[in-house]
Amino acid sequence: MFTGLIEHVGALEALAPQPGGEARLRIDLGPLAEGTKPGDSIAVDGCCLTVVSLAGTRAEFDAVPETLRRTTLDGLTPGGRVNLERALLPHQRLGGHFVQGHVDGTAQVAKTVTGGRWAEWHFALEQPELALQIVEKGSIALDGISLTVAGTDGKGAFWVALIPETLARTTLGAKRDGARVNVETDLLGKYVLAILARRGIAVDAPQGSVITEAWLRERGY
Repeated sequence: MFTGLIEHVGALEALAPQPGGEARLRIDLGPLAEGTKPGDSIAVDGCCLTVVSLAGTRAEFDAVPETLRRTTLDGLTPGGRVNLERALLPHQRLGGHFVQGHVDGTAQVAKTVTGGRWAEWHFALEQPELALQIVEKGSIALDGISLTVAGTDGKGAFWVALIPETLARTTLGAKRDGARVNVETDLLGKYVLAILARRGIAVDAPQGSVITEAWLRERGY
């Protein structure tokens, strides 16, 4: 479990394909290497990966085919910068939101709007079906960064407001139109949608067409 508060921006040193469609990543963890050991979980651009070996500040991770298919990791190149966060400890403050490191899909930067010291990043989902899990003022993790959804059209486009601290301490500030990011939607929203679906509620139906007083009475509410 993570918070979405990036601790360090590391550098990818190598990404080597492995038998079976896997890949081995070597990343310079910098100061995060202190206290880290094999078996620990670290979010790399929002993907929860396990340290398989550690030499100095350089850690190696395995990425299985599912991870490579669902995320942007397979598009990384040596020298690329990645957001890093170590797993949350029970005694730490939760400054962001609960982030699992289980990426749901990807999005592209559609446009950026600057306004003095703040900036607004607009994204287009590459899997439009994820739009149901994104709500205005809800939480979202982009490349592992905990952000608040400033707005959404409900069809696959959404946007977030970024403060200078986020732009300076993460990789988002260097993203340009067309750049891809990993998307993890809010954990609570996923469970709500799953429960509604199991109860036969068509969550993608037009507003007001499903839940009525009669519908609730039939189901014992």
